[in-house]
Amino acid sequence: MRSEGNKVLGEERRHLILTWLKESDHPLSGKVLADKTNVSRQVIVQDVSLLKAKGEPIIATSRGYVYFSEINNAANFTTIIAVCHRSEDTADELYMLVDRGVSVKNVMVEHPIYGDITGSLMLKNRRDVDAFLHELKSKQASLLSQLTEGVHLHTIEAETQEQLDEAKAALKAAGYLLEQ
Repeated sequence: MRSEGNKVLGEERRHLILTWLKESDHPLSGKVLADKTNVSRQVIVQDVSLLKAKGEPIIATSRGYVYFSEINNAANFTTIIAVCHRSEDTADELYMLVDRGVSVKNVMVEHPIYGDITGSLMLKNRRDVDAFLHELKSKQASLLSQLTEGVHLHTIEAETQEQLDEAKAALKAAGYLLEQ
């Protein structure tokens, strides 16, 4: 490993970041990657941007970076749902989905100036939802749905169509699902 002091240099560092992301079964934060390579978090942000520019499917989530590979994606069924609820109901909505075996890939809103805005979520279970909600609270961040009075979309995935149907039925019963 080439280094300057204990720092891992450019190309080699990006190669290591890519390897670690591909091997990880959970998101890796910029801080973790920075600590492992003895550089600043900002250097990691730049490295990830360079990797993305080369076509690597890296997604930044609230919990860290994820290497998104279709091969690692076991879900066979995907759909987009439209929902609307108060900010206080976010945990309830997300638990309804993940408790039925559904992964929540993202959240999307339509902004009047910027058009479509999408945020990656990559939530698969209650632990992921709890980590997302903790980050939201600790950083005092706003939900994207606050820009649209609670209206937002999610791309959701599951291994079976029945799981998607169950999740949509639960959201409908709670009054969250928007239907045509």
